[in-house]
Amino acid sequence: MDDLPDDKKQKPGSKHSSSKHSSSNHSSSHSSSHSSDDAGVSRRDFLKISSVSAAVPFIARAGVLTAEAEEVAVQGPDKVPVTLTINGKRYNAQLEPRVTLLDALRDSFDLTGAKRVCDRGTCGACTVLLDGKAVYSCSVLAIEAQPHAISTVEGLGEPGKLHPIQAAFVENDAQQCGFCTPGFVMACKAFLDKHPDPTPEQIKHEMGGNLCRCGTYAGMRLAVVQAAKAGKGA
Repeated sequence: MDDLPDDKKQKPGSKHSSSKHSSSNHSSSHSSSHSSDDAGVSRRDFLKISSVSAAVPFIARAGVLTAEAEEVAVQGPDKVPVTLTINGKRYNAQLEPRVTLLDALRDSFDLTGAKRVCDRGTCGACTVLLDGKAVYSCSVLAIEAQPHAISTVEGLGEPGKLHPIQAAFVENDAQQCGFCTPGFVMACKAFLDKHPDPTPEQIKHEMGGNLCRCGTYAGMRLAVVQAAKAGKGA
């Protein structure tokens, strides 16, 4: 007598059918794996290739940086020959590469118009022109200034024949102690060369890179206006 529930009864051929089904799944899995291999690379290989591909730009860039570093000539710490073109004249000196343009002007060439005040590139007392552009000479290395034309306040005028900007500063009482004056004059020269007919707003903005501890800004702005009318920075 069979007292097993109907759903527990094993039907004839069910074991064979199950085995056949398992075999079919195995064949299907093997076929899928085989077709995946035929289709290209495995996921593991794909990840390997991706990681290598991603690293190539960094390796290439590192090689470029190394090549660039090898091309840069190292100078110093001992003194090296330095040639500067200042106010149209050539000056030669033996300087350490760390020497600033300000130190070279004052200590090596006796051009003391540019003043050392903050020595941090903030006050503008050391302003000179590099290819016509106003720069803080305390923040420029002398060795880097060699290819450029340097202009200092000594090159603007002479005691008996002042430049229009210098004359305007005198006539408008645009200085008190005078320590910042050479820097302002050079900044004004660069400004008027670029803006020969400036507006009051331009004057206030463009001259903002120089500081006057005596507070003679009103006289300086009048001097810039007068210089613009007189020679437009010529």
